[in-house]
Amino acid sequence: MKSLEIKPIGTVVGGRTEVTDDQWSGTAIIRLNPDFPVEVVQGLEEFSHLLVVWHFHLATPADVALHARSPRNNPQWPATGTFAHRNHRRPNQLAQSFPRLLKVDGLDLHVEDLDAVDGTPVYDIAPYFQEMGPRGEVHEPAWPKEMLTNYWADQCD
Repeated sequence: MKSLEIKPIGTVVGGRTEVTDDQWSGTAIIRLNPDFPVEVVQGLEEFSHLLVVWHFHLATPADVALHARSPRNNPQWPATGTFAHRNHRRPNQLAQSFPRLLKVDGLDLHVEDLDAVDGTPVYDIAPYFQEMGPRGEVHEPAWPKEMLTNYWADQCD
């Protein structure tokens, strides 16, 4: 297989500074590479949400776990394989988020509900197109809903 070398296109500035499993909320800025021409974001302000690919930069290669385990090590949930999780234990330690785009200010993208911390390298962004989202009925087991009950701060009781 051929490997791919990629470089960050920007960095998360502000927002949350500590990694925890739940209570994500608030605003942050995705600050794009200052060498990019401002035209790279032209038209982006017309979209409500972005698809952001970022790196779990605070994780280490030793965190990668290529085996089945219970989510959050909770024995009440079934053991599932690495690719049935959405955490930093993945081989390339990449993540995707779908934050709301609040405004575009030059090469600063102001976003809400980005579940990445201050200093996180961003590897790609794109507008979220509903038409490219899942087709048909979406289904999943019960454990993600149980596990993510308090993922967003406004979901808490």
